[in-house]
Order: sequence, then structure tokens, then C-alpha cells
Amino acid sequence: MKQQLGSEAEAFFACYTQPVQRGIRLNPLKCTAEKLAGLLPFELEQVPFSPLSYYAPENFKAGQEPLHHAGAFYMQEPSASAAVTALNPQPGERVLDLCAAPGGKSTQIASLLNGQGMLWSNEIVRGRANILLSNIERLGIRNAVVSSCQPEVLCSALAGFFDRVLVDAPCSGEGMFRRDEGAVEEWTPEHATSCAIRQQAILESAVQAVRPGGVLTYSTCTFSPEENEGVITEFLKRHPEFELKDTGLTSGRPALEKARRIYPMDGGEGHFVAVLQHTGDSVVLPAANTIKSSTAAAQLQKEIFRGILPGIPAQFGEKLYLLPLGLPRLQGLGVLRAGILLGEEKPVHRKGASPRLEPAHAAFMAAKPEELNQCLSLAHDDPRTAAFLHGEEIEAPPTLKGYCGVAVEGITTGFGKCSSGNLKNHYPKGLRILGK
Repeated sequence: MKQQLGSEAEAFFACYTQPVQRGIRLNPLKCTAEKLAGLLPFELEQVPFSPLSYYAPENFKAGQEPLHHAGAFYMQEPSASAAVTALNPQPGERVLDLCAAPGGKSTQIASLLNGQGMLWSNEIVRGRANILLSNIERLGIRNAVVSSCQPEVLCSALAGFFDRVLVDAPCSGEGMFRRDEGAVEEWTPEHATSCAIRQQAILESAVQAVRPGGVLTYSTCTFSPEENEGVITEFLKRHPEFELKDTGLTSGRPALEKARRIYPMDGGEGHFVAVLQHTGDSVVLPAANTIKSSTAAAQLQKEIFRGILPGIPAQFGEKLYLLPLGLPRLQGLGVLRAGILLGEEKPVHRKGASPRLEPAHAAFMAAKPEELNQCLSLAHDDPRTAAFLHGEEIEAPPTLKGYCGVAVEGITTGFGKCSSGNLKNHYPKGLRILGK
């Protein structure tokens, strides 16, 4: 680091005697900056890496905040938002996040897509992919596909399908040393070398998925030149159809000709970001999916929502979904979820009876209160809000009957079933706040 930073090395090492910088990122799909600022117990201070991101105090306990459960914001280390700012996704585009767990960058991409186009979030480790799916669901993202698939399999099947691809590559994690003791313990020079080899392999897969004229953004959270400038230099030697573009970032320091490095003294932890543009010829797109509309899914959609949301009502086994428009074929790609899980068919053990349709938590999380047929609105400090997040039954107006959304400060947070002036809680057990 002394060789890399020269006269700035002293300031770099001084950062490691200071507390870790924490951050939150607004989810504009569910909340406004003004609302968030008015409800959080601290003032919002903008970070230099994303217009959606703010610093958070060290003692802020997000898990106790109703707005966190509602998906109004996402906890994210401040400089981690730089990669998606450089990726610059636009509404209507198809975007692949190839190494997506736990979901910070994917949910940031979804915020910028604003419900238009398609986000495909992939994570090779199945357990981490489930965490990714949970975060996609909490933030109310309708137009996402979540998969757990080998990068080479996924990108080969979806060759030329994406306008933008993000490779936030697994790395030696030097940039996380201040906040993660595990990263310090795992580090060796050999680990950095093996990471660089793996990063090259991931990029070789990712390159297939980018359409001509599209963008491939590469990022790491390490300071290692071998994993940063070295990986990009070797990639460009192998792929003359790509050229390095300016990241558009004003924070951090220049790297290579147009890439960017971020150090702790820049207001975050440690990151490297490079943007590459495909200048090659056209390719043949993968075949479109032909999925039949499901009557049961359409019926459940009608029972939950006031109007018809864009998408295809579909059924796979007992599960009912609202799929994003424009899906390619999904077979063999390890898809955990496409679009919104509306609910499922439950058997009724009565001769000749039709299955009962039971809605899912995800369906309500993807809706604004005004899009729901019924919704109980609660204030942030209403005792019923805390009770609901604990999993308790709460009071509700007797006019509400049947399945009903629950909104906190105008942000849908879950649902229950109303009867006789009470709401039976359907907030998922694994998400509840424990204790009082």
C-alpha cells in the first residue's frame, strides 16, 4: 500500500484507527427521500458515490426499524454503491448482476430501472441466493429473476440478451479489512492470485451475455493490482471488441486510463470499478419464453390488487406467479423466482371443492397501498406496528374483511386476514422482530 499510495499512505493507514463508515440506500420504489429523512432518528448526509445513498451512525440498529422491514431502505457500505452508479442502468433495459448476493447492488439496479425492463440476479451459492431472494422480495421488486447457476451456463444460454452486465467479482477482500476480521484472516498473497484467476474466468462467461453496444462493469472490494488493473488489462488483450470507458464517478482516484479506485479516505471502504463497452457485431438473441396464462393466478391477482399489474399470471405446481414480460426460456438456469410470487393453491378436503387460493407475503410487498383492494394504514409509532412486526394479532376496523395489506407510513410492510375487528397476522416468522 505504501508503494501504491506514496505520500497518501499515511492518511490511508490512519483510517484504520477510525470507526467503519456505515451507510443506507433509499429504495425509491417504496419511499421518498423526504419521507425517509422525516422518520429516521438521524440526519441524512449524502455519500459521494450514489445519489440514493447516505451515511448512517455506527449505533443505528436497522433491524428494529419498521421502515427497514417495509423495504424503504437497504443497509449498504457507502462506497459499495459506486459500481452500480458506474453501470448506469436505464429504465427499460435488461440488466444482469452475475455475482449478486446478498443483493445490495441488485436492489440498487432495480431502483434505477424503476420497474421497467428486467433485472436478472444470479448467485452461484444456493444459500446466499436465498438471502438475495429475500432482499429482492423485501424491497418490492417486481421485474426481477433470481437464479443460482454457474456463470458459464447462464451466460451461454442468454448470449447477447443483456444491455448491461455487472460482475462484482469475488475477491481477496482487502478493501473490507476495516469492517471484516474474517477477510483479514483469510488473506494471503496466494489467495489474491487465485482470485484473479477466478475473476478472469467469470469475465469470460460474462462477456457472452452482453449485447453489442452494451456495457460490462467490473468491480471488486480489494486494493490488489493483480485483481484490478491486471484482470482488466488481460481481458482487453483477449477481447479487442471491448473498450474501456469512463466510469462517470467523481469520487475516488483514477486507475488505468479510465477506471476508478476508492480508498477509505474517500469516504467509504475500498473498491475498484471499470466500465467496458462492447463494440462488436450483432448476435442472435435467446428464444422467448412461451408461458400460458393461468386462470388461478389471474384470479388471485384480482383478489389482491385493485387493477391489473403488468406481467403474465402463471402457475408452476401449486405456486402462482406474476412473471415479468419479455422472459427468455428459464429451463436449466437454476431459477428460484421470476417476478412476483402471488401465492399458492391449497387443497380443500371436500368433494368437488376448488382449491383455496392463499396469497404470499411477496405479493403484498410488491404493491403500493393504493394498488391493494384492502390495506390497514399504521403510523410509524402506532403500538400496532410493533405488535404486527412481532407477529401478534392486531385490531383493525370491522369494515375490513378477508386478506388485507398492512402499511406503515404509507409503505406496504406485510399482510394479514381481517375478521370481526381483528387482523390475524401473516408476517413471516423468519422476519419477525424478536422480543419487545
